[in-house]
Amino acid sequence: MASRFISALAGFAKFLPAASKPSQKPSLREKFAWTGLALLAFLVMASTPLYGIPSQISNQFNIQNLIFASRQGTLMQLGIGPIVTAGMIMQILVGSKILDVDLSDTQGRIDFTEAQKSFAVIFTFIEAAAYVGAGIFGSLTLPQEVLVFLQLVFATLLVILLDEMLQKGWGIGSGISLFILAGVAFQVVNAAFSFQPYNTGVKPVYAYGAIIAAIQAALNGHFLSSIIRYPAVAGSIPPPDLVGLVATIAFVLILAYMQGMKVEIPVVYQKAQGYKSKIPLQFLYVSNVPVLLAGILFSDYIFFTQIIWSRFDPNNNVWYLNFLGTYTRTASGIQPSGGIAWYLQNPGGLGATIEQPIRSLVFVALLIVLSVMFSYMWVEIAGLGPRDQAEQLSASGLQIAGFRSSVGIIEAVLRKPIYALTFLSALAAGLIAGVADLLGAYGTGIGLLLAVSITYQIYQILVQEQIEELYPGIARLLE
Repeated sequence: MASRFISALAGFAKFLPAASKPSQKPSLREKFAWTGLALLAFLVMASTPLYGIPSQISNQFNIQNLIFASRQGTLMQLGIGPIVTAGMIMQILVGSKILDVDLSDTQGRIDFTEAQKSFAVIFTFIEAAAYVGAGIFGSLTLPQEVLVFLQLVFATLLVILLDEMLQKGWGIGSGISLFILAGVAFQVVNAAFSFQPYNTGVKPVYAYGAIIAAIQAALNGHFLSSIIRYPAVAGSIPPPDLVGLVATIAFVLILAYMQGMKVEIPVVYQKAQGYKSKIPLQFLYVSNVPVLLAGILFSDYIFFTQIIWSRFDPNNNVWYLNFLGTYTRTASGIQPSGGIAWYLQNPGGLGATIEQPIRSLVFVALLIVLSVMFSYMWVEIAGLGPRDQAEQLSASGLQIAGFRSSVGIIEAVLRKPIYALTFLSALAAGLIAGVADLLGAYGTGIGLLLAVSITYQIYQILVQEQIEELYPGIARLLE
């Protein structure tokens, strides 16, 4: 039954537009060109406002904008949301064996990829309809709703094609990683250097960007006011400040250092006359997936309760819906103002953190707890558990130095370091992401986690590409 479901989705993908594989492997220069073209298309769409809506492009960013590389009020309103959501659901269904797919088989991998693409297209239509139907863009006429719906669908389908193009070998990495990195970089630059005025109702009016505002404040003799800044409307996200700048630099350095931390397991290769080596287990063993899943959960909760609020409780006077979340419309968009949703959105800066200590502590605690919970789930689903790793080592002819080659023994030896790294990496990632948010780090804590991880992955890809171009013989061995 499950395999028929995958086959049906894979069959549907044959009727969708698709990017073809290159007939021969592009050079590194050509890959840079195609990657730059995809990035340019994304940035243009992220700067193009949706035609037919009364609201303006927001200068503020939240978890949803970050994870899904989206920007409110533009063609990138959905961003990579449908791709990420479809991918996560498919990974969980396959990893938990609900869907029976053999990913070690070439055809199985092709069917899975095609099914995932079809699922992403289906989610595109669902999310576009949800945004329009929920009244996120204000009061629209029926023709306006149809027009906005079509814009969202076509723009997101183009993003799916761009991601497919890069993954099929035309570019470097994947579209998802590239667009997330671009979104985080845009947020960081915008937070530091935006000249757009940020009106707090008190003169003089300084720029939104922290560095520009600090220069303006210094020229007016009020430099200290730029160190910690407060929101124009109580409860909304405050503008970037210098504390956030220092936090951003500090956490990027910490995360870059953590990328190189690892635990080495000594192994012996019996087929090579007992050749000894070491297998590294990264300290960030589960990478940023658990904290990303926690962020997606926060984001989806806010998204759906926002829809419920806009339809059934716009005046915040239905008590049982107020428990789920209350919202207010501000110049920077719809913001949580109470209920559970209030605690799932970070305060956004040190000033707001000091003013709302309970909210801040609850936010960080929830982020850490959910990250740890998701980490154990992801280890089993993604095949990173001790049993899966032991089977892979045994199949490769490797065994732990000083122990017999039995799968059960290898599993017992690996259980302690793997589960310890699972807990510690999720705890560290959740804590760093949460504290970075409380200090107002640019791009948010989860964004910095993603950006550093993606940058490291791209660096590794570039090193491999350079080696393959310089030494073609190695490229043939890697195929």
